[in-house]
Amino acid sequence: MSFLPATANDLPNGLNSARPVGRSLASLWAGIVPGIVLVAMITSVAYSARNLSGLTLFSPMILAVVAGMVYSNVLGTPVHAKAGIAFAQRRLLRFAIVLLGFQLTLGQVAGIGFGGVGIVAATLGATFFFTVTLGRLIGVDAKLAQLIAAGTSICGASAIVATNIVTDARDEDVTYAVAAITLFGTVAMLGFPLLAPLFGLGQHTFGLWAGASIHEVAQVIGAGFQNGAVAGETATVAKLTRVAMLAPMVIALGLMARRGSTDASAAKPPMPWFVVAFVAVVALNSLVAIPAQVHSAVALSAQIMLTMGLAAMGLQADISELRSRGLRPLMLAFTAFIFIAGFSLSLVKLA
Repeated sequence: MSFLPATANDLPNGLNSARPVGRSLASLWAGIVPGIVLVAMITSVAYSARNLSGLTLFSPMILAVVAGMVYSNVLGTPVHAKAGIAFAQRRLLRFAIVLLGFQLTLGQVAGIGFGGVGIVAATLGATFFFTVTLGRLIGVDAKLAQLIAAGTSICGASAIVATNIVTDARDEDVTYAVAAITLFGTVAMLGFPLLAPLFGLGQHTFGLWAGASIHEVAQVIGAGFQNGAVAGETATVAKLTRVAMLAPMVIALGLMARRGSTDASAAKPPMPWFVVAFVAVVALNSLVAIPAQVHSAVALSAQIMLTMGLAAMGLQADISELRSRGLRPLMLAFTAFIFIAGFSLSLVKLA
């Protein structure tokens, strides 16, 4: 006598239904793998290219965007890779932003003092408002202007990606914004240390200026430590304070988008899960002593996932669409760069 069911129909309902669920999960994963592999290959190329002479100034993120664009526009993106590319562009990017919270503690924010936090907050708010307003005046698409404003005022590519979750701009707009922000952030990284003696800035004041105005975290660190250890440490903390302001900025933009929507279902105030998780990670990092090795591993993981997400965006960007944007968005990014540098310098000199 056998105690096993003779057919699948003899199984209890719960167990019988587990088969198609398992099969669907396997199919979903199989559909994602080709795109993830392609994105990983583009990311590897970006990290390898960064070691070449002349490319060391660029972060792997911008190199991944460029490599992805070249691949998709020259060879074409395989249809069977689309699902995995979309997964990298959305899920991996959001998780990477959460991991950025491990780079910041509330104690670090307090380290630059109330005045330093005030300078960072005032610069962020003024730059965002200036950029969005100027974009409207010169005819730049509102969503693209918001992306450029976020990248300039907060933290470069990471802020652009996070902001796009609520603005929902086109992939070409995200790619354009990342490229423009990287360009002017690189100019700032190279030029600001040369201007410190001209403006009579000491290490602390220069670090505060660099942290409050340069776009990417890596660019801030590069510029800050060129002027000494104190300048580098101050610049890093000031920059991470700007990163912490990413969460309230995204929430504020989401509220603005909901208020302007005619959709009745959009009345509920937005709270993207990654924003909540980012704040929770900062709190955890502030309360629990996490080993330095873990911090280093998490920071590297976050950078790799950000790079993979931006490689995915490059794979979906159409160069002809980018050309159609014209030079106005680039001029907007340049003007925003000049504004944030001048505004933050004025506050630092007055403090």
